[in-house]
Amino acid sequence: MPMSRSEMFDKWGIFHKSYDATGILNDFANHIEYSRSKDRYTATLKDLYFSLALTARDRLVEQWIKTQQLYHQKDVKRVYYLSAEYLMGRALLNNLINLDIYDQTLEAMAKIDLDLEKIIDHEPDAGLGNGGLGRLAACFLDSMATLMIPAVGYGIRYEFGIFEQEIRNMGQHECPDEWLKYGNPWEIERPEYSFIVKFYGKVNEDWGPDGTTIREWTDTKDIVGVAYDTPIAGYGNITVNTLRLWSAHATREFNLDFFQNGDYLKAVEQKNLSENISKVLYPNDSTFEGRELRLMQQYFFASCSIQDIIRRYLIDHRTFDEFPDKAAIQLNDTHPSLAIPELMRLLIDDHAIKWDRAWEITRKTCAYTNHTLLPEALEEWPVTMFERLLPRHLQIIRRIDVMFRKKVSLKYPGDTDRLARVSIVTGDPGAKVRMAHLAMVGSHSTNGVAALHTRLLKEFILKDFNEIFPERINNKTNGITPRRWLLAANPGLASLITEKIGSDWVTDLGQLRRLEEFADDGEFMERYDGVKKANKERLAKLAVRLTDVAIDTTSIYDVQIKRFHEYKRQMLNILHVMYSWLRLKEDPDYKPCPRTYIFAGKAAPDYFISKLVISLVNHVAAMINDDSETGDILKVIFLPNYGVSLAEAIIPAANVSEQISTAGYEASGTGNMKLALNGALTVGTLDGANIEIMEEVGEENIFIFGLNTSEARELAAEYDARKFLAADPILKKTVELLRSGFFSPQQKDLFRPLGDAILGNDRFLVLADFDAYRQAQERAGREYVDRDLWNRKSLLNVARSGKFSSDRTILEYNREIWHADRLVIPAEKMNITSADPAFIDRED
Repeated sequence: MPMSRSEMFDKWGIFHKSYDATGILNDFANHIEYSRSKDRYTATLKDLYFSLALTARDRLVEQWIKTQQLYHQKDVKRVYYLSAEYLMGRALLNNLINLDIYDQTLEAMAKIDLDLEKIIDHEPDAGLGNGGLGRLAACFLDSMATLMIPAVGYGIRYEFGIFEQEIRNMGQHECPDEWLKYGNPWEIERPEYSFIVKFYGKVNEDWGPDGTTIREWTDTKDIVGVAYDTPIAGYGNITVNTLRLWSAHATREFNLDFFQNGDYLKAVEQKNLSENISKVLYPNDSTFEGRELRLMQQYFFASCSIQDIIRRYLIDHRTFDEFPDKAAIQLNDTHPSLAIPELMRLLIDDHAIKWDRAWEITRKTCAYTNHTLLPEALEEWPVTMFERLLPRHLQIIRRIDVMFRKKVSLKYPGDTDRLARVSIVTGDPGAKVRMAHLAMVGSHSTNGVAALHTRLLKEFILKDFNEIFPERINNKTNGITPRRWLLAANPGLASLITEKIGSDWVTDLGQLRRLEEFADDGEFMERYDGVKKANKERLAKLAVRLTDVAIDTTSIYDVQIKRFHEYKRQMLNILHVMYSWLRLKEDPDYKPCPRTYIFAGKAAPDYFISKLVISLVNHVAAMINDDSETGDILKVIFLPNYGVSLAEAIIPAANVSEQISTAGYEASGTGNMKLALNGALTVGTLDGANIEIMEEVGEENIFIFGLNTSEARELAAEYDARKFLAADPILKKTVELLRSGFFSPQQKDLFRPLGDAILGNDRFLVLADFDAYRQAQERAGREYVDRDLWNRKSLLNVARSGKFSSDRTILEYNREIWHADRLVIPAEKMNITSADPAFIDRED
């Protein structure tokens, strides 16, 4: 069991800052006065939050500096994790827990009659991500620090994030997410680490003294990327890694000549155009300008990151011979895949390394994670856009493509169809650059994120590549950090678990298996049930505040919380809600267990169908919730502006976890893991990580339904949705009510497109799976009535979720892909000198 920080500090006295309540209180008071220029009479809640955050950050910074010093002195191999998203959530509570000063801080705030929970709740969620991709990246940062793996996360410092969702006229309305409006106390600007990023221009060619061709990218429009660093603390150790985010700035932010001549807009035009790159996560790509801005974003953050990685490496090395032994670059999806040609460009053009050697270095250094089974989500960019925006990179990509196609031709002579399928640059007309192919060819490892996902990559999406590189595609099933998703989000359950089995589970989630021995302990199970009830009561209060809808805390909390997308099938869920309501009206013998359906999630601003489903959920809720005949049995709520903090309130309270994507479409999912870890029972398809959850928790403790992947593929080829209506009159009537405008009387045709979609060529097979889904929901309802049976199943879900820790995932990445030594920093050696030893933990 790791030594607590308090023990470390008491024994060796190695840090300047005190970690007891008195020291925390003194520093908090100092920040109120000196950082915020306030006193006890004028300090607002915002001042209290900033001052407490800075108090915690002071302690992080001491360990951060010393960690980075030791990394430098030991010349360690570092993992560089490149991700377009980091859905971090609030940082204060997480940092207090990882610093092991939560209890001391609680005591300090109590001494001056301040409510720590209110201060924590005042922090906005960092607007750096959208969904599972960004939350996974955040969990991975936590695990890398906890496992003492030297690492840096790279991304973009979005000024406005994705968007803030408001429900207006019962539909989604997007507002700017001004999460940086009042500043961010966790970040530190690093203008000394700024890099020039080039766009547009032309490539000139000349002959070098040795007869080789020298290419120079000239006449470019340049932008400056400025680094902002955030410390990432490990749990149970003194490791603090770095999240480095890039902010776009103009090379010349203000033109005085234009200003003096009265052209005030022109005076700041360059500043505004440059800063657009880091304004918003995923700008709308329905226009040419939006698509170009997305490509600029991706190159901007890839270029800044690769330049920074090379800068750091050259501090201790004169040649690039050891580069792959000191840097492991992990590309989180295709967004950072321009890192591959950018690394090639810098090695060849700036450091005069020959092509073959540069290619060897690049491939040994880079690895790629695929996150999708949707062909349309595998990014492609028009060659014409590349020619205009990144002409030098297009040259490099074309050469990589020619080299790869030659390799394929030699292995498969005359197979022109295969050549066309695997090419990086497609043929005319409308030639495009396939970013997933570039990432696959330019790296030494490609991994899927669940066992089924990886198998489908090998058999379908990347079948040709798997035959060309039979050892390259591997699986790394996703995971979640138990520090945030159980210890912080569900303190009642975490405390109960620790009381029974100790605290080692926080860093060894497999220890939860020991809870199985308490499944028949009546006193324990009563307390376990009490924790869930308390969590449900808290969520009910939040629901009233957000929606003005009162919900029955004894009802089943049936939860579907995720990004709205057709393949995730929120449509199947709300169709079943409508069906259940109609059945209650028409079938007097139908007496289901009371249930509250809880929806939350955002749809992309230009995703018409998914936004329409959000509107349908809210229209159905407005009608059903006002029905006095069914209101005690069925309620629907949509909780707006879903993010990490809202998830932390919903997940501990959930009874049923909806994981109902069409089989073969969800890569993995991590919401399913969070909900199972907190005792929700899954109603799900055989898709993504649901399969592995079923294998772990047992088929009797999960409600699996519907078509499997092969059955779904076969049915889709000759799908007739209408035949499923003939077998169920209530379902037929439900769809008729949807299409006729019953749920939108003021706008009769509003939801007709949804009805047409599920009756037409619906590749997501909503009606095909409906009856099996209905039966699974009825089984769940019947079992919930038996509270002892349900609680036992719930506990076994918690006890058997150990596999789904992101610590396990990261250990697999490190053991099989990165090969970075874990640097164990002994507390007594934190007064670092060049002679100080550190423990290098080398894995087999």
